[in-house]
Amino acid sequence: MGVTLLGTRVSPFGMRVRIALEEKGAKYEFSEQDLRNKGPMLLEMNPVYKKVPVLIHNGKPICESLIAVQHIDEVWNNKSPLLLSDPYQRAQSRFWADFVDNKVYFPGRKTWTKKGQELEAGKNGLIESLKLLEGELGDKPYFEGDKLGYVDVALIPFYSWCKRCMQNESVSKSLPDPQEVYGFLVELRKKLGLE
Repeated sequence: MGVTLLGTRVSPFGMRVRIALEEKGAKYEFSEQDLRNKGPMLLEMNPVYKKVPVLIHNGKPICESLIAVQHIDEVWNNKSPLLLSDPYQRAQSRFWADFVDNKVYFPGRKTWTKKGQELEAGKNGLIESLKLLEGELGDKPYFEGDKLGYVDVALIPFYSWCKRCMQNESVSKSLPDPQEVYGFLVELRKKLGLE
């Protein structure tokens, strides 16, 4: 099966897809995209949103990171299931992954794209969301129990327990160097006129 991932090394959404592919042991080609000059492949494979990540599997695009992770889990279902088999538990995992996108990412983004009151609102929202997640995690090593799962893959790029998750080779091989991410954010803040 031919698999290509269109993305950027520093995108947390692309990291999710890379982690899932690595966890499953799937062979794939990574194609770094220039988001300032979007190429024809990206525009053809994601004509609606024109953004990364895009997982191309057998010539067919799968857009949006959580959808791509679910696709990977279904296709490479013989190794390391990311979603549990119980329908209720699967629904709960999808709920918490959606929570990560809406209540962790967006407030977190304000901490590096806003100033003043908007920055403070972002910090406060992020702290409250992380408290809720920490409560849900409890004493479990991972969200779904004893092994890396769907919610962990959704959250790893955003949250501090990634050190625990870094013990999984699929995670450590997929994340960029922290200095690379920091440099990207410094440049982004300059472009946005925040520094």
